[in-house]
Amino acid sequence: MDPISTARYGMMAATQQLTASASRIAADGPSGNVDYGSEVVTQIQASTAFKADVGVVKVADQMWQSLLAIQSN
Repeated sequence: MDPISTARYGMMAATQQLTASASRIAADGPSGNVDYGSEVVTQIQASTAFKADVGVVKVADQMWQSLLAIQSN
């Protein structure tokens, strides 16, 4: 599997984690059944994973642009 596909799947997984966490918090309402501490940790982890995957895509793009520049010379 190429790095961009791997990063794309990672970004989708992180997005799903963020969405699920936000849904749990929104559905909780005033009942207080959600552990907000663990939800914050989940959101931070998902956000960090998403940013890392974006970094992979940026590096892959830079490598691709460098290769194209070498081939055009």
